[in-house]
Amino acid sequence: MTKLLDDKTLEQVRDALADLKEPVRLIYFGSRQNCDYCGDTRELLEGVVSTSDKLSLDVHDIETDAELAQQYNVDKAPGVVIAVQDGDKTVDHGIRYAGIPAGHEFSALINDLLLVGGRDSRLSDETRSALKNLQQPVHLQVFVTPSCPYCSRAVALAHQMALESPLVQAEMVEATEFPELAERYDVSGVPHTTINDGAGTLIGAAPESHLMAEIMRALSVPVSAN
Repeated sequence: MTKLLDDKTLEQVRDALADLKEPVRLIYFGSRQNCDYCGDTRELLEGVVSTSDKLSLDVHDIETDAELAQQYNVDKAPGVVIAVQDGDKTVDHGIRYAGIPAGHEFSALINDLLLVGGRDSRLSDETRSALKNLQQPVHLQVFVTPSCPYCSRAVALAHQMALESPLVQAEMVEATEFPELAERYDVSGVPHTTINDGAGTLIGAAPESHLMAEIMRALSVPVSAN
């Protein structure tokens, strides 16, 4: 059987994660029921985790461990949570993957590990301030396909916002794995970011100021002229 991550790729990942500052926990939810990519997703995550002693992987079944899946707001398999490991405590910042993070999304996964391991969203001061002032929960779903070269940027931005604010949960959704969900939100091109169940929509890999403005519009919060 061909490995998803060959030795050269694993070495590149090892180099990329060499300066990982703090421990990161990956929480995987698979399913034995009609999940074409669950095995591949688990294999991919196991390969990544093998490259750094600061990474750990928890493996769960979304049906058997339904209560835990609900706790992490995971309702699709394969589902992945990228969390902070703080001593014995696991801190969930709302960073999610629904579907295999393959193709261009693999770079988004590695970026997330560095982001969470660094405990810094890298967002601008303006965006940090706007997120700090949020009063309502925000759910971002970024629809992608593995062949989309711009999608990883949109996923990275959504996950940066989730790391920055406890009110933001951001989920990459692989559109071809969840076609009914993509159809529900009229996804005809990717990246396609849906905000709070369709209250807002942003098409393309837009700058953080554009996504923030659309979030505020979806929440019916006036956006300043600045």
